[in-house]
Amino acid sequence: MEEEQALQKRKFYWGNTPDESEYYELHNINSTNALFTSPRGLSLFTRSWLPLTSPRGIICMVHGYGNDISWTFQATAIFLAASGYACFAVDMEGHGRSEGLKAFVPNVDYVVEDYLAFFDSIITSADPNYQNLPKFLFGESMGGAICLLIECKRPNFFDGAILIAPMCKISDKVRPSWPIPEILMFVSKFAPTLAIVPTADLVDKSVKVPEKRIIGGMNPMRYTGKPRLGTVTELLRVTDYLSRRLSDVNIPFIVLHGNADAVTDPAVSEELYEKAKSKDKSLKIYDGMMHSLLFGETDENVKIVRGDILSWLNDRS
Repeated sequence: MEEEQALQKRKFYWGNTPDESEYYELHNINSTNALFTSPRGLSLFTRSWLPLTSPRGIICMVHGYGNDISWTFQATAIFLAASGYACFAVDMEGHGRSEGLKAFVPNVDYVVEDYLAFFDSIITSADPNYQNLPKFLFGESMGGAICLLIECKRPNFFDGAILIAPMCKISDKVRPSWPIPEILMFVSKFAPTLAIVPTADLVDKSVKVPEKRIIGGMNPMRYTGKPRLGTVTELLRVTDYLSRRLSDVNIPFIVLHGNADAVTDPAVSEELYEKAKSKDKSLKIYDGMMHSLLFGETDENVKIVRGDILSWLNDRS
């Protein structure tokens, strides 16, 4: 009980000290944050994590539903920046510090346009070194689905994609059973922002290590309410679309998934690997691992997954 109370007092996911700037310095990286105005006028919160030396590649990162880029998500970005990669991410509409009703994503197509505009602004920035570097997408869960949609929208622009438990289909283990989806889709036409969709807490279903489950739940920007009708129906639309387009995927990619994932379906990642027409594709299925591969697992397991990602990147940079 005392340990749990101590964890709940953390200022940052790593603890109360050091502060952010010192923490980044200890990991031999620089980090900045700024606001970006999307093409549709939304104010979106962004972060960068940069190596102290010339980067060997750019990684454009997309977080998952209900998450944001300022808590545990940035642990991976810090690791990749310390390994030589310039990492950039943005809180999507309705998430983190970005503008919009919390956890309300009325149209994923607009979100894809937001991400493309931000990533374009980075790649075509004043720094000429960025324009000649290999460019990779990185997405976790819903972010993995958005990465595939970005590739559909801008084929051959990115040099590869890292897909962490991508939400190409909502797992039957968390998807409401019939006739609830049909009822929800009907009601959402009239009240899309209603937060009434019955589902279990995703932290409990995603994070294996109990102490890390507490830390994940402490995120001050995390959305803790029930999913909104409009967001759920939009995710159903997008995942149904992607599940029919797996054979069209042509970008080099690595897809990583735990076979104990109860949020997104590892069988769909296997199907993506089998059906995609990409000539350069890799699949990693981890025995016993859950949805949060890069934070929620034991430190030993996180190290394994990070190592597989870095090896894949280094072979292509």
